[in-house]
Amino acid sequence: MDAFDISEVARRTGLTSRALRFYEARGLIRPLRTEGGRRWFGPGEMARLNAIVALKRAGFALSAIARMLEGKSVDLARLVEAQLAEIEARAAEVAQARTLLLSVQSRIDRGEPIDVATLCSLIKQGNATMEAENWQRITDRYITPEEKARWADRMDEVPPGFDQAEYSRKWAELGERIERALPLDPASKQAQAFLDEWKALLKPFTDVATPEMMAGANRLYDNMGEWQHEQKPPFSMEVWEFVKAAGAARGQAAA
Repeated sequence: MDAFDISEVARRTGLTSRALRFYEARGLIRPLRTEGGRRWFGPGEMARLNAIVALKRAGFALSAIARMLEGKSVDLARLVEAQLAEIEARAAEVAQARTLLLSVQSRIDRGEPIDVATLCSLIKQGNATMEAENWQRITDRYITPEEKARWADRMDEVPPGFDQAEYSRKWAELGERIERALPLDPASKQAQAFLDEWKALLKPFTDVATPEMMAGANRLYDNMGEWQHEQKPPFSMEVWEFVKAAGAARGQAAA
């Protein structure tokens, strides 16, 4: 009497039958099966489903939900903090998009001819301007004017043909690969391989930067939690902490 079939569960939770089967395939739920293969959900599975729905609504990834439901070791405070930062970052992106669209709307209201190509161009220009302003505002908090002046001078020494857009794409791609692999033992072979990639990608800057300049850059990312809701960083705080741990592990091994 306390068990429900998949259609009733879908009605009660608002989830589709397809979503329920997907959660089952991921091991998040384990409904009972009749000899004919029909799924039945008892009180325990209904409780898990309600928890999944609540955590999904809060924006948690299925991998994080799985760890929480299995009672595995989870730093819940950091998980919640990271999720709040992600939500704040999305809210900032929505606010930026609204500002851009309001600007375009005002131009249309003034009778300016705006086609799709022009709209796309305006959005790109607006995004680039806002991103530059965001980074300027953020770096002002953690990097001194003297350090910024040294960076400006040394950037002339960066190899010709340096493509900032492609460079940013590479950072994002490396950060995503590291995050997918976490958690990792910082001393493991895979972790140290990631550290080698990180150092190789950073080389154009480490070749021209002084230790003081790099310390300022490290200070900026050590405080990422304070500003990541204003500007999306090239990698997450979890990735940054991992890279520092991998570097420390390499130093300990060398010692």
